[in-house]
This record gives sequence, C-alpha cells and structure tokens, in this order.
Amino acid sequence: MESDCYIEGLATTFDKPYPLYDLDGVQYYECISSRALDDADMSDVILQYDHQGKVLARMSNQTLIVEPTEDGLFVAADLSRSAAAKDLYEEIENGLVSKMSWAFTVGDEEYDRKTRIRTIRKIKKVYDVSAVSLPANESTDISARNFAEGRAEAERLEQLERRKRALLLKIKIGGTELWRD
Repeated sequence: MESDCYIEGLATTFDKPYPLYDLDGVQYYECISSRALDDADMSDVILQYDHQGKVLARMSNQTLIVEPTEDGLFVAADLSRSAAAKDLYEEIENGLVSKMSWAFTVGDEEYDRKTRIRTIRKIKKVYDVSAVSLPANESTDISARNFAEGRAEAERLEQLERRKRALLLKIKIGGTELWRD
C-alpha cells in the first residue's frame, strides 16, 4: 500500500484486560481473546472516524488492511482517496487523533464475577475500525507514516528477527563464534 497518506495502528489489543467502565466506584473490564477473530467475518471492514459518518477507507477497494497479529488487530490504510480521508490523516499526523476502536458482534463470551472481566472469546463479524477521540481501550494507537517509513520499519524488524534466529541457532549448535554485524 503505497501512499503519501498512510496510517497504521492497533484497533484493539489481545489478552490484556482494559477498564471498560466504572459503576459506583467498581471497575469492570473487557478482554479480547487472541483467538476471538478465528473464523470471524472480516470480508469488507471499513475505516471511519468515531464509528460514524463517511467511509474513509475500506477493504473491498484495497485502501484498508485489517489483520490479527500477536499483539492485536493491526490496521493500515491509505487515506489519499478523498478530502475527508486526507483531513483525518492530517489530524492523526498532528497528534489530534491518536487512538482507535472497532465495531463488532460477539459470538461467544464469558464473565468472571470475581475479577469483573468480560472475555470475548469469539467475534462473529467486524464492521469497522475507527480512529477515535475517546477510546474504550487506551492501549490502542494510530499514527501517520509515509510509505517509505513504514517499509523501512518493517524491513528493520525483519532484519532484527533474522539476526535473533541466527544467534539462537549458533547458541543451539554450540558455536563459539560471536555474532558480528
């Protein structure tokens, strides 16, 4: 996805309870299982601002990528296709909008009365991911990048992972040679 108006972020985190609301001084939490999106319908997710208004990017026209990762629901979007999308890009780039959310239907959940944690174990359908002014989950984020910065960061992470695997392999086979760049 090459764009001058490229954004990426996490719409939710996995396996990390976050405070959902406070009722009379008692905190209630929500947690999304890392397996919750297995078999979920994510056929045409859209990107919006605060879950309303215009569609700013969408999967069906290939301006939006939404995929589960180890940490959470990763989002990347090209916001160059409309004036409203470019306006959101500028707000993200300037730090006015820095968090995300998502809209979905629950397929299966459980509630632990002792810890007051609602764990969502299964999602039926994901409708949208949104840049938001006030997130339910403070651990989400969204940032503006240009395509080159995004590619450079991905390549840097891939290189670090290759180095780590090579070092572990050397340790495993008992090599005494130190790793050098």
